[in-house]
Amino acid sequence: MKLLLQRNIEKLGNIGDIVEVAAGYGRNYLLPQGLAVEVTADNVNRFEGMRRRLIALEQETKEKFEVLAKEIEKASCTVVTNASEEGHLYGSVSARDIAAQFAAEDIEVEPKSILLAEPIKELGIYMVRVRLHPDVECEAKVWVVKGDESQVGSMDFLNEDDEADADAPEAAEDGEGGEGAGSEEPANEGSPEDEADSETDSEAGTDED
Repeated sequence: MKLLLQRNIEKLGNIGDIVEVAAGYGRNYLLPQGLAVEVTADNVNRFEGMRRRLIALEQETKEKFEVLAKEIEKASCTVVTNASEEGHLYGSVSARDIAAQFAAEDIEVEPKSILLAEPIKELGIYMVRVRLHPDVECEAKVWVVKGDESQVGSMDFLNEDDEADADAPEAAEDGEGGEGAGSEEPANEGSPEDEADSETDSEAGTDED
């Protein structure tokens, strides 16, 4: 069937193009979504009157997604999941999981916009393509980590071991300093009072003789 596009559609055409598509694709998707209309004299005339407004609307939509793309690139998307000690996930992380995590951070991304060649099945850091619009694509950094649900959205717990290692040398230095100070103290050779008592005892012994 032939349709007149009212939006830019990737791999199909731009606003105002007349394209030929499968009947099911046209009736079940393009027409209900308002992305295209049937090619009739009335629709063509109506479109010509709306062309400028539709092009302006398309540009506005594109700019909105460009702003969203910048937010996604700056965000840190952390998906916490169960995994083995070797880093194999008990299950997998899908586009829907990533979209849900973005939503928890007030960033709305459709799962279909997240392009995963296959579900993620290992712990690690992944650069995931996100196509928001035919002309707007970005990359999202996705951390897949093992941890408690209370740690979702925070990477602090990943640095705990590093901080502990950083503190260890300081603690060791403090300990060595304490032992060194103790070993350098002179042995107790007797207080002045002890020496005075000793002299008194000696004098008393001389008097008795």
